[in-house]
Amino acid sequence: MTLAAAPLVFRHATLADTDALIALVESAYRGDASRAGWTTEADFLDGRRTGADDIHACLARERSVILIGERAGPDGGPELLACAHIAEEEGAGYFGMFSVRPTLQGGGIGKQVIDEAERIVREDWRLPAMRMTVIDIRDELIAFYERRGYVRTGKLKPFPYGDERFGQPKRDDLRFEVLEKTF
Repeated sequence: MTLAAAPLVFRHATLADTDALIALVESAYRGDASRAGWTTEADFLDGRRTGADDIHACLARERSVILIGERAGPDGGPELLACAHIAEEEGAGYFGMFSVRPTLQGGGIGKQVIDEAERIVREDWRLPAMRMTVIDIRDELIAFYERRGYVRTGKLKPFPYGDERFGQPKRDDLRFEVLEKTF
């Protein structure tokens, strides 16, 4: 088993994790650092991916957690490798803010995070499905989720152009598609 695929230790984020979570999410999606992984959005979005306001809002909601995946770092202390936001929305789980350190993507960490998020939604919250929204031009990312049992619903949502909390688009054809997995 590679280090990247070694089992993670999971915990729920607290406000004290805010800066580390922002750094992880930004590194996975924005700027040159994100190009080390395959989840980058740098070719079609600039600007921020998340901020303290997003983190705090997620942590303040009922039935909403930011799941953190860690393992022991070189100094023996916990090292943040991955995160995902899970929440109850409209009678199902919602999965978002999914981030894995770019240099470790493709090594099995993301699968562990998805499995744990689905376990929480299915077993702890007893919800029948998990949903997410993905920018619909992200064919490789959608294929990743399809291999994990998610299906394209055909439900499209507009990209929030003009709201810089979601980034600064470099193109005018962005929209979200809802993916769903029933348990």
